[in-house]
Amino acid sequence: MTLLPNITTVDVQEQAPRVAVLPVGSYEQHGPYLPLITDTAIACIIAREIAAAYPVLSLPPISIACSHEHGTWPGTVSISARTLHAVIADIASSLEASGIRRLVLVNAHGGNYVLSNIVQEANLTEPRMSLFPQSREWSRARELAGLVSSAHDDMHAGEIETSILLHAEPSLVRPGYETADHDASDRPFLLTLGMKAYTESGVIGFPSQSAPTKGKAVLESLVQDFARHMEVLDK
Repeated sequence: MTLLPNITTVDVQEQAPRVAVLPVGSYEQHGPYLPLITDTAIACIIAREIAAAYPVLSLPPISIACSHEHGTWPGTVSISARTLHAVIADIASSLEASGIRRLVLVNAHGGNYVLSNIVQEANLTEPRMSLFPQSREWSRARELAGLVSSAHDDMHAGEIETSILLHAEPSLVRPGYETADHDASDRPFLLTLGMKAYTESGVIGFPSQSAPTKGKAVLESLVQDFARHMEVLDK
């Protein structure tokens, strides 16, 4: 399976989509068993499932974003919030020039805080942009999939991320997640001190509870909840 959309300009002409979906991930450490592209891969997987269910234009991902909480962890690369804002604004403008005026940002990295501001600014005069999944949709997906951890406690390289990859792209998961649980639910100065103040392995969460069946159920829930975003935007 490919993480990139496999379509031609003829496909786009025939489908004439009114909404585009843009995966936004990161390039950051995810412990010793998940790749640096984990968030990007998950954003692409969600976008791929959405494109299979709805008439949208699936775009290639933004693969390097705001991972400053990971500091100088080997392999981690970040761009500024200003740069991410500018890139998305340019993409939205380019899409509008070709007739697509609605854009959904499919975000899979919690550190991309600026995306909420980007969406709010874009919708000043009319609904033009949406952010997906939002916390309510992640929470519903966790509940329906039977995950044992919470979103707060299972923050990074944990049960939900590992489960999604075990289901959708198992070749990306290396051995070791079965014994990598790390509880750092109390992390009051994460924004100030970064991840290294709360984890040596880079993991905050419970990957030992992961299962491909959970990942499948999470994705099914998210695809179902995307319908509401289409209703709001595609008018």
